Amino acid sequence: MSRRKIIIDTDPGQDDAVAILLALASPDALDVLGITAVAGNVPLALTAKNARVICELAGKVDVPVFAGCDAPLSRKLVTAEHVHGKTGLDGADLPDPAMPLQDAHAVDFLVDTLRAAPSGSVTLCALGPLTNIAAALTRAPDIAGRVPEIVLMGGAYFEVGNITPAAEFNIYVDPEAADIVMKSGIKLTIMPLDVSHKALTTRPRIEAFRALGTRIGETVAGWTDFFERFDMEKYGHDGAPLHDPTVIAYLLEPDLFTGRHINVEIETGSDLTRGMTVADWWRVTDRPANATFMGGVDADRFFRLLTDRLARL
Repeated sequence: MSRRKIIIDTDPGQDDAVAILLALASPDALDVLGITAVAGNVPLALTAKNARVICELAGKVDVPVFAGCDAPLSRKLVTAEHVHGKTGLDGADLPDPAMPLQDAHAVDFLVDTLRAAPSGSVTLCALGPLTNIAAALTRAPDIAGRVPEIVLMGGAYFEVGNITPAAEFNIYVDPEAADIVMKSGIKLTIMPLDVSHKALTTRPRIEAFRALGTRIGETVAGWTDFFERFDMEKYGHDGAPLHDPTVIAYLLEPDLFTGRHINVEIETGSDLTRGMTVADWWRVTDRPANATFMGGVDADRFFRLLTDRLARL
């Protein structure tokens, strides 16, 4: 099987970190061309730093990391330190990175890489607000036809919102960017809260990470111990949703997930429902389908995949 070339656009975040580790632990299937950081869970300076911390933790210092947009396209940045802690990676004590941040802007890297690569050869994996990707599409509309697929974590339908009553965080932070991506014509696969809320970090699953007996196992267990406290209190679940690794898991084992090819649009005009993903799950409109919107996951297989792959690092 040929390796799938990917770029990971991210705002780490503990769950972003686990997703990046999953990708880096799967070199037989995924060729990570670069990681582009965006402001989201924490400000850009921290997301760019955290991406390099994660690469060093995995021993993959050859993966280039680029800093991107430090604010949404047209709004003030909203962050989530109340979930992820002041560093974004609270829960584990990791050293500052030694590997350099690349000089180029993330948007330039996206545009240049997609133009230089064979058309249809580079998949974009979006784990945070879609600012970088939307900025690249706006600057260079020609790249839309070169991207075979964008797989993104964001939005919700049955689970509604986690930052407002109507909106999921990644989409809420930059709804204008999400709107650009939804209307891009690129093949879209969306992992919403409807999926991640079925993939919970229960105590046995966290202890399976710790039982790996490695630095990475201990670190991932520490991260999940930290951020689950917020979601367990909020939702009353036995664990917390592990959102972003669903994106990478889909690339590795797509049959873990079930969904529907439907129309998805983004609310940008209403203060009340800003950032809502208006997903036509029941196909009650005649708006054309533009995304595969996932609704289910085999959680046990998902966590087995994650634990088995992390054991490789």
